[in-house]
Amino acid sequence: MKNDRRSERQEEAGRKAAMAALAAAPAHLLADLWAAAGLPEDAEPVRGPETGLVTIRGRIGGGGAPFNLGEATVTRATVKLPTGEIGHAYALGRDREKARMSAIADALWQDPKRRDLVETRILEPLRAALAAADRRRREETAATKVDFFTMVRGED
Repeated sequence: MKNDRRSERQEEAGRKAAMAALAAAPAHLLADLWAAAGLPEDAEPVRGPETGLVTIRGRIGGGGAPFNLGEATVTRATVKLPTGEIGHAYALGRDREKARMSAIADALWQDPKRRDLVETRILEPLRAALAAADRRRREETAATKVDFFTMVRGED
């Protein structure tokens, strides 16, 4: 019983990480990886892809009272594979194809037989590209760092 719950939580965490990588991925990179992977695209649309708005909430200092910061455009999609798996995806922006491909990837990831294929051909290259972009951004930011120092005046 405990092992079932543990494996269920691990699978849930893995799916969450997969969806985070798909949501953060640039659409052109996802499309290129998808074409190279040769994954099936035959999925029945259940909902969408459709675009709408979500309210973004914020907190001052991370712990203050929540307030409405603004709105963001989001596209969502839900698909069903011929084998029965249902995949969901949300992506910032209006890219319907990215949302559809992400939903198909989510559905394929749920099938244990195809999970490794999705991980190795889509998710690992996406995570590597996202990490490289993050590293590049950090290096560019570090290059503009200015160190200020105070000189002691002789009057004190």
